Amino acid sequence: MPEGPKGEKRPADVIGNAVKSMRILTGEEPEDIDMLESQGKNPHASAMGKLGAAARAKATTPAQRKAIAKKAAAKRWKKK
Repeated sequence: MPEGPKGEKRPADVIGNAVKSMRILTGEEPEDIDMLESQGKNPHASAMGKLGAAARAKATTPAQRKAIAKKAAAKRWKKK
């Protein structure tokens, strides 16, 4: 059985998927919210990432931020 973007089980065929979605939307069938929440990111790792980003933003000078942005733009728009 195929899985959705967060690992939820969904029917393999288009009509079965449409019927399942309709039942979830009308309330006939509950969505597996517990399963979706259990596959989320680690809240501790997420908090540490936010702390690191804030510390880096505070530590960099405007000239350094400008250089980082220019480098990112060059990578983004680079011809392949």
